[in-house]
Amino acid sequence: MNMQEYIEEAEQSLLHTYNRYQIIIEKGKGVYLYDTDGIKYLDFVSGIAVFALGYGNKDYNDALKSQIDKVIHTSNYYYNMPAIRAAKKLKEVSGMDRVFFTNSGAEAVEGAIKAARKYAYQKDGGTDHEIIAMEHSFHGRTFGALSVTGTPKYREPFEPMIGNVRFARMNDLASVEELINEKTCAIILETVQGEGGLVPATEEFLKGVKALCEEKDILLILDEIQCGMGRTGHMFAWQRYGVKPDIMTTAKALGCGVPVGAFLMTEKVAANSLAAGDHGTTYGGNPLACAAVEKVLDLFEENHIIENVREVAPYLEKRLEELKEKYDCITERRGTGLMQGLVFDCPVREVIERALENGLLLINAGADTLRFVPPLIISKENVDEMIEILESCIEPPEAE
Repeated sequence: MNMQEYIEEAEQSLLHTYNRYQIIIEKGKGVYLYDTDGIKYLDFVSGIAVFALGYGNKDYNDALKSQIDKVIHTSNYYYNMPAIRAAKKLKEVSGMDRVFFTNSGAEAVEGAIKAARKYAYQKDGGTDHEIIAMEHSFHGRTFGALSVTGTPKYREPFEPMIGNVRFARMNDLASVEELINEKTCAIILETVQGEGGLVPATEEFLKGVKALCEEKDILLILDEIQCGMGRTGHMFAWQRYGVKPDIMTTAKALGCGVPVGAFLMTEKVAANSLAAGDHGTTYGGNPLACAAVEKVLDLFEENHIIENVREVAPYLEKRLEELKEKYDCITERRGTGLMQGLVFDCPVREVIERALENGLLLINAGADTLRFVPPLIISKENVDEMIEILESCIEPPEAE
């Protein structure tokens, strides 16, 4: 069968919850992906900020193959060495104290919410505590994660949500203060909003929220699922400002393709929240996933991944700013590090489709924003190649 026939077969079997682009990816190498017809694509999506190390990294692949030959899964009734080593390394790079491994980012958010509610319950025995989240945020599609996602269209078909969630405005400290009361147990936000349009929290806002939390013993939960793991030029985006959360979530590039996430917490939260029997997972923390985490963290250091982000990201920003100045249809550049967005004055779906036809993979963040989240190993030459293709897909500037 040809590629189109396989796509038609997929549509007969897979639940249609994605509007997929009409290609089948077969393999990858470095920062390039190849479809089943052998067509090559420069990848500025990286599996939605997942494949930080690029494709076909031999050291990473060998580590997984080696673990497969040992044991893939046991259960959390027993210890396993990859989980022990991965947790230790994750603590070291994050500065957090306790780690719970999950299978995804959404699961990590679910665990973070439970930990925050249990912490408040331990204090006063109440079951009516509230969480403050941000408008335009995205934390996942499972029920708890969706409940703190600040985009009504995602929540409305599935109401009622878990309840007692109130929404403030990102980078508007007064809007957060207005919502705080004696029932508030946690404030959750993405350090850099992803689906909401590549909007970083300002230093003033983050520090202000942290101060409110410390004053009132409210837990600060920072969602680093998309913006963490080196993407902003720091291992975790909050480290740029030194605003340490009480609970942090991570996933995506944590496993570089293997499904794994984690929520981490301070010792204070750990000692006063989730206890034996409060939370669990069949697959979370399995030896294969944790072997991936361990190797990813090793390779970040050995291959100087964060240093590369700090070198290439300013160049990407510069080239994107040049596009903004050149084309009237581009109204704004947003983002930080290798997590960038270009805001258009119209929907960007056509631009993405034209780019696909010309060998460039891009995605959106909202209807009007192009999102750039490439593998963290990209070079300035890759940026130039991307810009050249993208320019050919944007309507030419109007003649004066």
